[in-house]
Amino acid sequence: MTRSVQVRAPCRLHFGMFSFGQADRPQFGGVGVMVDPPAIEVTITPSGRFSVSGALPNRVEQFAKSAIEYWRLHELPACEIAVRSPPDHVGLGVGTQLGLAVAAGLRKFLALTELPIDELASSVGRGARSAVGTYGFRHGGLIVDRGKRTGDRLGMLARRVALPETWQILLVRPPAARGLAGDYEADAFARLPPVPPEVTRALWQITESEMLPAIENEDCTAFGEAVYRFGRVAGECFAAVQGGPFANHQIARVVESIRAYGVPGVGQSSWGPTVFAFTGNEAEAQALSEWLREKLGVAESDIIVARPNNSGAHINRF
Repeated sequence: MTRSVQVRAPCRLHFGMFSFGQADRPQFGGVGVMVDPPAIEVTITPSGRFSVSGALPNRVEQFAKSAIEYWRLHELPACEIAVRSPPDHVGLGVGTQLGLAVAAGLRKFLALTELPIDELASSVGRGARSAVGTYGFRHGGLIVDRGKRTGDRLGMLARRVALPETWQILLVRPPAARGLAGDYEADAFARLPPVPPEVTRALWQITESEMLPAIENEDCTAFGEAVYRFGRVAGECFAAVQGGPFANHQIARVVESIRAYGVPGVGQSSWGPTVFAFTGNEAEAQALSEWLREKLGVAESDIIVARPNNSGAHINRF
């Protein structure tokens, strides 16, 4: 008898990309971290016919159809796919994590062999640009994506490093805002000027000489300064679309206010609107959360205290 399958996938924070617009260099790439909560939960149970319930049903069905077609199977399986998920297009990598969770869950439900991560991503059309979330789905932790060259199915994994378990990450998200995605994102990249080689070199220098050593030394302050500078330098490459290193003035205000409060590791994840802030422990995270509510008027429902996810997605039968 077919058993049910549950997948819990962490969300992804993206600090910025190394390069785009130069065909002679690896494209996109970048650095990011996997966090939980928030997370995507996909539960697949036997049913008389294929059905979808819960969050983002149209995207779930699209991913399932794409995977089944890619695997050259004849029809969608008789199952119900139930999903719990944060909103998509808010800078948390929900689309990639959801697509991979649906594909990996269906492989387990159908008792098919586990696929390499690049092929799993291809089956649901993910990994066209950044591979941070794709590698993060499998491995967790901090991911350094070297980027992809013409013909590569997925960007190259340069480093994967576990973050200290005591660190916590405060996520602040305006409830109604959305970042760029789909055709709007593609159009934005088409309008952006190429990243100069010296900017790419500066981003790699921050990553290798500052960010990674700070993790090894469990120095959250030094790590935070490196992450902030990485985000500012990478964000300026998007100024032609965003108007600056951040998506809007509200995000810029939150970032600079948190730094003025005394937490250096702040930035915008991907296109936003989610802002992240790295703290060294639970007490620091709770104090910052209280300050945001009292001094900036941020609603409690718009704040999430996240933890590093160093294990990637969990896929279980039950």
